[in-house]
Amino acid sequence: MIGLAGGSGSGKTSVAKALARDFKDKGAIVIEQDWYYRNIPDDSKINVTDWNFDHPDSVEFPLLIHHLKELRHGRAVDAPQYDYSTHSRKKETRHILSQPVIILEGILILDNPEVRDLMDIKIYVDTDADVRFIRRLHRDIHERGRNVDNVITQYYKTVRPMHETFVEQSKKYADIIIPQGAENYVAIDVLKTKIKWLLREAHGR
Repeated sequence: MIGLAGGSGSGKTSVAKALARDFKDKGAIVIEQDWYYRNIPDDSKINVTDWNFDHPDSVEFPLLIHHLKELRHGRAVDAPQYDYSTHSRKKETRHILSQPVIILEGILILDNPEVRDLMDIKIYVDTDADVRFIRRLHRDIHERGRNVDNVITQYYKTVRPMHETFVEQSKKYADIIIPQGAENYVAIDVLKTKIKWLLREAHGR
């Protein structure tokens, strides 16, 4: 199990996809922390723009941990899927079969000690704040139907302070720190070599 953490827009997803492609023949799956966002309560008077998606309480970590343990024991899970247009989970789930390589990516996964304990390799993708913000701005406008003012307000109100409080400090738990995300080809190649070694060890046992 490989954990990929880092700030929003750091390039975690790109690194996860690069690894998954390389180990597709070995059996690799990607699990996203974002799938496990909690629903905003129907009776909540909180405006969705004020909802803190970057705080650990926004993620249903007990369910995520249960699913990770099931996958590690070779059992399939039905993972939730989050709909950013409605800010709630979809009725449909995603059936995930256990595979030799499990890649978990998310901003808060190194902050949670129970999740950390399940990982064989812990990685932090370290990218400059201005690059992360630009990527997030582009993603939220083009993929999630947000507007510029809304994205900027959310960044200053919750994203930036939560990054400094929970995400940045979790870097100290990483085994490997990758600057520049998926553009750091040397670091990714080194990581792939390590994963291949672990797979050979597992096969030998």
